[in-house]
Amino acid sequence: MPPRPAIRPSILPPHFLCPSVPRSFTRTLKTIQPTPRTRTDRFNHGPGLPILGASKTAAFLRKEAMLPLRTGALAIKKGMTAIYDPTTARRTACTVLQLDRCQVTGHKRRDAHGYWAVQVGCGTKEARNVTRAERGNAAAQGVPLKRHVAEFRVRDAAGLPELGSIVTADLFQKGQYVDARADTRGMGFAGGMKRWGWSGQPASHGNSLTHRAMGSSGASQGSGSRVHPGKHMAGRMGGEQQTVQCLRVLKVDKETGIVVVHGAVPGPKKGIVKLQDAIKKPWPEVDLSVGVSKMGSTAEALESTI
Repeated sequence: MPPRPAIRPSILPPHFLCPSVPRSFTRTLKTIQPTPRTRTDRFNHGPGLPILGASKTAAFLRKEAMLPLRTGALAIKKGMTAIYDPTTARRTACTVLQLDRCQVTGHKRRDAHGYWAVQVGCGTKEARNVTRAERGNAAAQGVPLKRHVAEFRVRDAAGLPELGSIVTADLFQKGQYVDARADTRGMGFAGGMKRWGWSGQPASHGNSLTHRAMGSSGASQGSGSRVHPGKHMAGRMGGEQQTVQCLRVLKVDKETGIVVVHGAVPGPKKGIVKLQDAIKKPWPEVDLSVGVSKMGSTAEALESTI
């Protein structure tokens, strides 16, 4: 740690310690004394030590190793089923997902937007049900209108496919791991016992019609006479985005756009699920062009996938 600078003689003690010094003289000394140099960093002083960064660039570099190398895909949840293995006599629960005209509709670049991302859309939508801004954006990019649009972060420009490219089911290989992100089923307004798993109040000893009701919402003077933020109460349950990590891919069918993953996926049937390579598993050793067909014409690409 660098040595602390010595106290300059021009700095006077507080006024109550020396009341004989006039205030005008003190103000004069403060104006003529040199301005102290500001220290840019309090830490990492010494040879060979890296400089700590608190900028957006430093934050991006710290997260760079966790960003996937390629884009993801939007899929529709068809439901759950099971796969039986006659060799091991094991029944594996799985979820069936289907890709519906999944296509690259835009790019996000670091020099213009601050990060690298691929904008992917699925399904279709009539022009009369789309705003003028969305129609203009689709026309500028040369892509058709999509019903659902989402972004997938990537590490660098190498993970940006061409605009209009079709994302097929063989983007994911059998045996690899993916992260599934979707909105959970909306339960509506729910009480505290259903929403947060409370055990409820006593069933007897003077308790009357408050068996499932909430008790105290917080202490009085000891905690500031207030309700602390995040207090569990009754309210709307579900309808929030949830991510299930490290789901193994069991089957892939490119012709029908089917991807079968092990386990449950959040959301109801016919819900939209975002699939991407799992960040807590090794990246799949495949070419970045696998599962992304680079077609010259959008119409030909759509006809080939139907």
